[in-house]
Amino acid sequence: FAAVPPAAWSERSHELAQLLARSGLGDRRAFAELYDKTSGYLFGVVLRIQRDRALAEELLQEIYVALWRSAAGFDAARSQPLTWLTHIARNRAIDSLRRAEAQPRVVSLAGTSSGDNDGDAEDGERRALEALPDEAAGPFELLKRASEARQLGRCMEHLSAAQRQSVALAFFDGLSHAEVAERLRQPLGTVKSWVRRALMALKTCLDHGVQRDRRSANSAAAAGR
Repeated sequence: FAAVPPAAWSERSHELAQLLARSGLGDRRAFAELYDKTSGYLFGVVLRIQRDRALAEELLQEIYVALWRSAAGFDAARSQPLTWLTHIARNRAIDSLRRAEAQPRVVSLAGTSSGDNDGDAEDGERRALEALPDEAAGPFELLKRASEARQLGRCMEHLSAAQRQSVALAFFDGLSHAEVAERLRQPLGTVKSWVRRALMALKTCLDHGVQRDRRSANSAAAAGR
């Protein structure tokens, strides 16, 4: 999607751009306000990728430390503020998963102290065994994500231009339905209908893709026997 010129931005985008500009000049009060206005949304972005809430919270703080250092690098000619912030948050979250997959995990299978009963010791060992990673999980997960991304791209192509644009603004740029309606100069009810129908169509298309993948996997497994 082409970058939207600042003249067509919503009031919220202009406000975030000003806060970024002031933060880039070292204005801590502006940065605190930027945090208040965007941290909830960016935490949701991170949490969709890094499902461990405690790690996601730590990662969010790292993201804002990085943003404090790089706020001056925001370029309004290339993207809207929330798009830029989302891009940084997503990249940091994905990088954290890659780092975690690269780290060896050591799980102790030793029983608990002699004061514990046998049931507690067995339960502790069972939990430890369940925590052992599947060696194929890392590559498989990466392939799965790549497949899902390709499938989403194919499904997006089946939407109308209006549906694609409304979904992109709502979910990629993080705009509210009202802001999308203002941007597209369309009635709010029309935009809500576009988004709702687009999401239903995407769900159906993605479900069909999952079913096709399962059939292909089953066929490949049967052929390999």
